[in-house]
Amino acid sequence: MDEIEIFTKPGCPYCAAAMADMRSRGVGFRQRDAAGDNEAREALRRLSPQLRVPTMVSPNGSVTVGFDGY
Repeated sequence: MDEIEIFTKPGCPYCAAAMADMRSRGVGFRQRDAAGDNEAREALRRLSPQLRVPTMVSPNGSVTVGFDGY
């Protein structure tokens, strides 16, 4: 994986802000819908048992839960 994987759900303002931030900085990401995709939800559950979004996984495997801007 050479881009950030971001778990989101529809209508989440923090998810939208995180993706807008990455776009503005030219950071590649792959969005996964944790609300509508069972496989994505199970992957998110392994990363964040509370199913908090956005959850981002960097190419080196580090996990960030939540977004409050940079």
